[in-house]
This record gives sequence, C-alpha cells and structure tokens, in this order.
Amino acid sequence: MNDVSESRTSIKRQALDLLVTHGYRGMSFADLASSLGITRANVHYHFGSKAKLIDEVLTDYVDATLRRLEQIWTSDDTPFRDKLSAMLEHSRARYRVFNRTGHTPRPWSLISRLRQDEDMLTQSGRAQLRRFTAELHRLFDESAQHAHASGEFRTETTPSAIAILLVAIVDNAASITMADNSFGGLEAAYQALEVLAFPSRADLTSR
Repeated sequence: MNDVSESRTSIKRQALDLLVTHGYRGMSFADLASSLGITRANVHYHFGSKAKLIDEVLTDYVDATLRRLEQIWTSDDTPFRDKLSAMLEHSRARYRVFNRTGHTPRPWSLISRLRQDEDMLTQSGRAQLRRFTAELHRLFDESAQHAHASGEFRTETTPSAIAILLVAIVDNAASITMADNSFGGLEAAYQALEVLAFPSRADLTSR
C-alpha cells in the first residue's frame, strides 16, 4: 500500500469512529484532522468534501458488513438457529468496539447513526442505506425459506414473516441496545424470534 492509500485508509478509519460516536453533524474535518495529527488541508486533499468522505466511509462499511453477512447466511448446511447465533455475535463484536465498559451503552453502528441524519446524506449515501436493507431482506428470506423447507421451523411458521422480523431487529439493533441500556435487549429480541420460529420441546415430543 502506498502513502496516499495509507493516508486515505487512516482518514476513513478515524472518520468511521467519529461518525459512529458523534453522528454526521458531530464530525468535522477539524476534529478529524486533530485526532490524526494532520491538517484540515490534508483531509480536503484526499476527499474534497465531508459529503464525499462520508459517502466513501458508508459504502466501505456497507460492503464489508454485507460480505460478512453473506458468509453467515448463505450456507445451506448451517441450521437457521446457528445463523441467528452468528448474527448476534457479529453485532456483539461491533457493540464491544464502542462499549468496552459496563456503563450506559454508546452508539456502535454506522448505519444506525446515519439513518438518524439521512436527510443530510447525498443521494448516493441514502441509496447505500436502502441497499443494505434490501440485501438483508434477500439474505434472510432465502435462508428462512430454506429452513422452512428443511423442517426447522414450526409447521405454522411463515418464513417471510420471520425474515421481515429479523430485518427489523438487525436494522434497529443499535437502537434496541440503547433503549434497553444494555446488549441484553438485543439478546431478548433474538430469543423472542426463536420462540416464534422454532418448535418447543413439547412440539418436538408430540411429533
């Protein structure tokens, strides 16, 4: 990696942290430059404007997140329940990056943060948020349909409904933890989804 690429990568990495912590309005080129020990002119040289920088950061974040979710959700050999566990652990890892103590939870998702400031994003930025949600729908629906066909779900379970509920949970994961003041709220949401989707022990015994 050359010096220009390293500089751009460092700026985007720090911008990501500041955006998650402070939001669109709370991240400035001045704070970004100060935290990196460089000049504002240097940031402008690489990205031109705050909007262009945020577009790149968001696109990179969505791409990386979707790559990881593809790994979790496209394996037909992995039970749906195990995919849910992997999804929850993925969120827990992100949560812990910004919440290393047991105090009141801090924001931890760039997508959740920028949804709050969606009116300030460029058309490209808003399209990235829509793309993320659309891909969640596709991944979860395909996996739920496979699980239902494989007999993993309750007989009366509608796989498309499970997919829709899971999209709502994942798309609002950060908000759920903030409202509950802990990661436990997100765990509870996944547990509730499992109750709806999977047979109980009594159901299994009666089969």
